[in-house]
Amino acid sequence: MGVPAFFRWLSRKYPSIIVNCVEERAKECNGVKAPIDTSKPNPNEVEFDNLYLDMNGIIHPCTHPEDKPAPKNEDEMMVAIFEYIDRIFNIVRPRRLLYMAIDGVAPRAKMNQQRSRRFRASKEGMEAAEEKQKIRQEILAKGGILPPEEVKERFDSNCITPGTEFMDNLAKCLRYYIADRLNSDPGWRNLTVILSDASAPGEGEHKIMDYIRRQRAQPNHDPNTHHCLCGADADLIMLGLATHEPNFTIIREEFKPNKPKPCSLCNQMGHEVKDCQGLPREKQGKHDQFADSLPTSEQEFIFIRLCVLREYLERELTMASLPFTFDFERSIDDWVFMCFFVGNDFLPHLPSLEIREGAIDRLVNIYKNVVHKTGGYLTESGFVNLQRVQMIMLAVGEVEDSIFKKRKDDDDNFKRRQKEKKKRMKRDHPAFIPGGQFSPQALGNRSSPQAISSPRQAAYEMRMHDRQNSITSPSPNTSLTSDGSPSPAGGIKRKAEDSDSEPEPEDNIRLWEAGWKQRYYKNKFDVDASDEKFRRKVVQSYVEGLCWVLRYYYQGCASWNWYYPFHYAPFASDFEGIADMPSDFEKGSKPFKPLEQLMGVFPAASGNFLPPTWRKLMTDPESSIIDFYPEDFAIDLNGKKYAWQGVALLPFVDERRLRAALEEVYPDLTPEENRRNSLGGDVLFVGKHHPLCDFIVEQYTSKNEEPVDIPPELCHGIQGKLTLNENAVLPDQVVESPVPMLRDLTQNSAVSISFKDPQFDENFVFKATVLPGAKKPPPVLKPGDWEKTNNDGRPWRPQLGFNRDRKPVHLDQSAFRTLGHSIPRERGMPGMYANAVPLAAYGNPYNRPLLSGQQQIPKLLSNLRPQDSWRGPTPLFPQSPQRSAGAAPLLAWNRMLPAQGQYQPSQYQALGGPMNYPQRPEDRMDRGRQAYGPGRPYPLPPPAGRYSWN
Repeated sequence: MGVPAFFRWLSRKYPSIIVNCVEERAKECNGVKAPIDTSKPNPNEVEFDNLYLDMNGIIHPCTHPEDKPAPKNEDEMMVAIFEYIDRIFNIVRPRRLLYMAIDGVAPRAKMNQQRSRRFRASKEGMEAAEEKQKIRQEILAKGGILPPEEVKERFDSNCITPGTEFMDNLAKCLRYYIADRLNSDPGWRNLTVILSDASAPGEGEHKIMDYIRRQRAQPNHDPNTHHCLCGADADLIMLGLATHEPNFTIIREEFKPNKPKPCSLCNQMGHEVKDCQGLPREKQGKHDQFADSLPTSEQEFIFIRLCVLREYLERELTMASLPFTFDFERSIDDWVFMCFFVGNDFLPHLPSLEIREGAIDRLVNIYKNVVHKTGGYLTESGFVNLQRVQMIMLAVGEVEDSIFKKRKDDDDNFKRRQKEKKKRMKRDHPAFIPGGQFSPQALGNRSSPQAISSPRQAAYEMRMHDRQNSITSPSPNTSLTSDGSPSPAGGIKRKAEDSDSEPEPEDNIRLWEAGWKQRYYKNKFDVDASDEKFRRKVVQSYVEGLCWVLRYYYQGCASWNWYYPFHYAPFASDFEGIADMPSDFEKGSKPFKPLEQLMGVFPAASGNFLPPTWRKLMTDPESSIIDFYPEDFAIDLNGKKYAWQGVALLPFVDERRLRAALEEVYPDLTPEENRRNSLGGDVLFVGKHHPLCDFIVEQYTSKNEEPVDIPPELCHGIQGKLTLNENAVLPDQVVESPVPMLRDLTQNSAVSISFKDPQFDENFVFKATVLPGAKKPPPVLKPGDWEKTNNDGRPWRPQLGFNRDRKPVHLDQSAFRTLGHSIPRERGMPGMYANAVPLAAYGNPYNRPLLSGQQQIPKLLSNLRPQDSWRGPTPLFPQSPQRSAGAAPLLAWNRMLPAQGQYQPSQYQALGGPMNYPQRPEDRMDRGRQAYGPGRPYPLPPPAGRYSWN
C-alpha cells in the first residue's frame, strides 16, 4: 500500500503489537534434513485456524531477492517459492484452511499505480545498465582489472503480472505443490486448501478479505476463528481491523535495512559500482571462491497482533460525554478511514498530511475534538457521511498554513544540525579511519575485529589518503598546482561535491510562504487558483476516491472502472460543500481482461510478454495509442528528496481508445493466448483423509455438471459452490511435475474442484461489527505498557512467542567468555554464535537433561555454580518454587548440529501454561504428561511413528 513509513510509525507508537516468531528448525543428520512434523502443537503457544497467503509478497523476494544470489532460472524460482511457503506453514501451522491468493486483474484505480511502478522499474533498470557499462569502459581504459562480463538474461520482474506465461506456469506449479503436500505432509492431513491464481480478478489481499466477509455472513461461521494473514503491505493491518474479527494476526518478514551487497562490476564487497577501481581480487586462502561470500542468515519473521492494536486504540479513541452512545467498533472504522488521508494505493496523500510528521495523531486529536459537534461517526459499514467528514477536513484546513511553516522550520533545523555534526566530526575525528582488523579497538574489548572484505580496496584507500595528505602538507592555507608547486593565488575554489551542503531540487511551490495555494495549482495543475470550477472538480474526484476506497475495504469493489484522474491531491481547506457531492458508482462494471491490463500497465520495454501484433501498438509510430507509451517521462519530486518518492508524470490511459485499438488485433491471438486472456476462478483442494474428499469424488463419479453447495459440517463451516474442474487433480491419477527437478506424483490421493464464494445480492451490505458469540481475547497490555519508558531505559525488543511470561535464560560473563573461546567461529563472523542464547525457560531452569551432543557444555562451565550460570537475576524477595502448570516443556537444547560442531541454542517450547488465547480441547490431549516419574517435568521421547498416517 502507498503509505510509506506507516508500519514504522505504528510499531513505534504501539510496540507491544509486535511478537517475534518461534520457529522450529529442521534437524540435519549426515547431510539430510529430517522433515518437521507440523501436526504437532505450535511452538508459538497459539493455535491458528486459517492461514492466508498474499502470494505476491512471496513471489517477488523469491524471484529477485535482494540479500542473496538470484535463482538461475524459472525452475529454481518455483522451488524457492515452495520452500518459502513451507517455512511460513511451519511457523503458523493452520488447522482448518490454507488460502493462497495471487494478484489477478486489478481495478482501474489500482492500475494507475501499477503503471507508474512498472514504467519506473523499466526506466531505472535501463539507466542502471547504461551507467554500469559506462563505468566499466572507463575502468578498462585506465588498465583496471574486471571479471569478464556475464552474458545473462536480466529477469524482468514486470512478468509478475496477470496474463503472462510466467504467472500461468506459477499456477500450474502451485497446483502440483498443493497436491504433493496433501499426499505427504501430516500437517496438511485435514486441511482445506483454496488457490486463487492470477486468472481470478482482484488483488490478492482483497480476494482474501472478500472470502472472509462472505464466510462471516454465513450461519455456520465460527466467530472465534483465529486468522493469520501473511503479507508485507501496510494496508493488511487496516484490512484486518476492518473485518472486526477478534482473533486476527499478521505475519511478515522482519525488516532489516542496510544489507551489504557486492559490487556488480568486480563482485567484491566494500564499495558500490560508482566507487569501483577495478582492482584485482586478492587471494584469500585455499578456498578463494568463498572470499566475498556473505554470511547467509535466513530472514526472521514477526507477528503483528491486531487484538493488541485494538487494545491500544480502545484506550486512545474512547471518549466521554458524547451526545451519542460510544461504539468502539465504529470508532475503529473511523480510524481506518482517517488513515486513508496520509496515502494509499489509489489516492495521493493531502499536501498537509505527512505520516512522518504525526499526521495520523493530528487527525485523531481533531476527530476527538470535532466528533462532539458531528452528532455521530464518520463511517458506517464502509459508507461515508460526507457532512461529518467536511467538518474534520475544514478543521485540518485551519491549521494547514502553520503545518507548512513548521515543516519548513523542522527541515531547516535538521539541515543545520547535520551541517554542525559534519563539522564536528571533521574537527574531532581523524579524516581517515581504516576498517576491519586495522580499525582502532577499545581497551578491554576481548572480541576479535572482523576481517576486512577487500584488502586491496582498503590498501588503495590508504595510499590515496596518504598521497592526498602529502600533497596538502606544505601549509594548511596553501594550495598546489598540478605540478606540485604552491599556487600563487593562495587557494582554489572548493568543488560543489566537496561542500557540506548537498544540491537540492528547486521548490517552486514554497508552501511556507504566502500565496502557496495559487502557486500549487498553477504548477501542479496548470490552472489559476481562482478557477473555482476546476478546484471543485479535483475535490469531487478526491471525495469520490475516499468513498470508493472505504467501500473497497468493507464491501468489495464498488466499480472496476473508476479512478482518480489527477496526479496530485487538493488541500484540506478546499473540502467545502462536499456534503452534497454524489458518491454513487456505476453498477455492473466488469474488470479488464488479463492481456488488456498488460497493455494498460506495461512500458514498451516489457512488450516481449505480449503477442507480436499487440506489442507493435506500443512501438509503431503510426499506432493510435503510441502516446500511452512514452520512452521517457518526468518525475516530479513534489518536495521530496529521492526520485522513488516523486510522482511519475505519465499520461493516463483512455480505456475507450485502448479497447478500440485492441479490437483490430484480437483476431491474431492463438488458442493458448486466448486461454490466458480469459478470467478464471478459485480451486479447492483436499486430501484423502479430509471429510469432504468422498463428497467431491462422488461429484466426479456422477459427472454432475450443476454447482452444488458444500456441506458445512464436512468442511469446518466453510460454505460455497463446487463445480467440476476440467484440469482437476484426481485420486489415483498421476500429477505431472511442471518442474523438471521434482518428481511426478504417481500415487496421488488428493482431489481438486472449482470453488465459488457464497453469492449475495448486489445491494447487500456486510455489517462491520463483531459477530454474536465472539469471545474477546484476554487483555495483553499491562499498565506499564502504556508508558514509553517502560523498559528500565533499555531499548525495547519484541517478546518471543505469544506467552509474555516466557523468561530469558541468563548466562554470566564468564560463561560467555568460555563459549567465545571454545566454539568454532564461522568465516567472516568471528566470535558470533549461530543463534542467540536460550530465550526462555519454565520450571526449574537448571534442572534439565542434556542431549548426546551437549556433554561438552557442562565441562566447559564446570567451574561455575549452576545457580549462577543458569538462573536469572537474584530476586529481591524470597520466592516459593514454581511448578509448571501441567506443562511438559520441550528441551531448548535440541538444535545442536553435531555435523557442524556448532552450538545453536534455541528457545523453550511449552505445550501448555498461561496463554493469551483460549485452548481448544484437541490441543490439550497430551498436556500434563510427565515422564521419568512424578515431579520431574521432562518430556516423553518423540514417538517413532510420528509420520504414520494410520
